Amino acid sequence: MNDDLAAGVRRMLAAADQRGLAIELRRRPAAHSLEEAAELLGIRPSDMAKTIVVRRSDGSYLFVVMPGDTQIAWPKLRSLLGVSKMKLPDAAEALEATGYERGTITPIGSEPSWPVIIDRRLLGRRAALGAGGHGYSAFVNFDDLVRAFGATVADIAD
Repeated sequence: MNDDLAAGVRRMLAAADQRGLAIELRRRPAAHSLEEAAELLGIRPSDMAKTIVVRRSDGSYLFVVMPGDTQIAWPKLRSLLGVSKMKLPDAAEALEATGYERGTITPIGSEPSWPVIIDRRLLGRRAALGAGGHGYSAFVNFDDLVRAFGATVADIAD
């Protein structure tokens, strides 16, 4: 591995390797939004996947991974999980829950590993995902990501 890579990126790559998950890492200038990152990579926001950390009422977390041009459909997610309350943690809590800063979060290499729910729109696609460090994107085949994590696939986006 390259010593110039941020620790989070190295952790993500090592975890992908352990799970047999092929990653294409691309360096890009730091971006201030998903839309800006997509533009820098020359792709559409729908070809970016955002990873959102969600806290359940019992204090545990999960990852919701969805196309960059969608939003969480909270009623669908609550119904899927059989819960009535969930919350988006602030940046400090998300960092503590995953080991990654907001804007770099990925389920790959998260410490600890939390359950993963992937929106069905990502199946059969290759898209960019947070790479564990600012200025990087990780391209992954989402069918492989589902298999590597035993992820739940559902319609959870609006």
